[in-house]
Amino acid sequence: MTDDTARPPTTPAADDPARRTGARRILAIRGATAAERHDALAGEEPMAIRAAGPGQDPIDVAVTMRTPGEDAELAVGFLFTEGLIAPGDVEAVEAGDPARIAHPDDEVLVRLRVPFDGSAVAARNFVATASCGICGRASLDSVALRCPRVGPGPVVARSVLLGLPDALRAGQAVFERTGGLHAAGLFEPDGTLTRVAEDVGRHNALDKLVGASYLAGDLPFTGRIVLVSGRLAFEIVAKAGAAGAPAIVAIGAPSDLAVDAAERLGMTLVGFLRDDGFNVYTGSERIDLTG
Repeated sequence: MTDDTARPPTTPAADDPARRTGARRILAIRGATAAERHDALAGEEPMAIRAAGPGQDPIDVAVTMRTPGEDAELAVGFLFTEGLIAPGDVEAVEAGDPARIAHPDDEVLVRLRVPFDGSAVAARNFVATASCGICGRASLDSVALRCPRVGPGPVVARSVLLGLPDALRAGQAVFERTGGLHAAGLFEPDGTLTRVAEDVGRHNALDKLVGASYLAGDLPFTGRIVLVSGRLAFEIVAKAGAAGAPAIVAIGAPSDLAVDAAERLGMTLVGFLRDDGFNVYTGSERIDLTG
């Protein structure tokens, strides 16, 4: 990688951290008692993702509901995991015009060193929500075309897998206040947590994780493990596969198409990771049950 491609892009200025959480007065029912108290809620706001190559007018790509914070990472991660940009393409990331919108980071423009193909956006017909991410446009064949099969390894001990949820939870600062955010974490084979991202949407959390790694020059995820909270849908596996993760682990259940995608990409997929057990759906050769 040349010095030019390694140069970190500019990013939108950090906005008010208080926007990541809100507070409401609620009536809490516990058994036969009722009490009013303040409750912390996860923040949720729309964010527009735009992209432009040299000399191009910005092209609207998607609008997603997200928890404010790590917005540059979310935009870059989304563009990368959806196959719209490649490593080294990003020149800069800019927030919206503060004279036009109240929260400039609610609009993120990713400026590229190469032309951006707007026809790919129109063909994909992106529709985004916090709960389901970008839906209804992918297939196993498209994933196979976008994502090469992952390489062998790493082999992960059973005891290491069982310790991942606690390590992820310890890294979730906003979840501790609200209990309402999903998370995605990147782990070394020995269980060391190297990066974590939170968001009200499962897909957004993973895109933030991938985007942070992209901007740090830390892709692909070769030899490492991705853990996500909640369930494993097809899109989560596709995004992890785009980042080159050989193993994807979830605290919840996978869908049948998620398992098919992991198998097609040669990934290890683990679900229902909780308490003292888990299910291995694909790639059991990477799990050391004796460790």
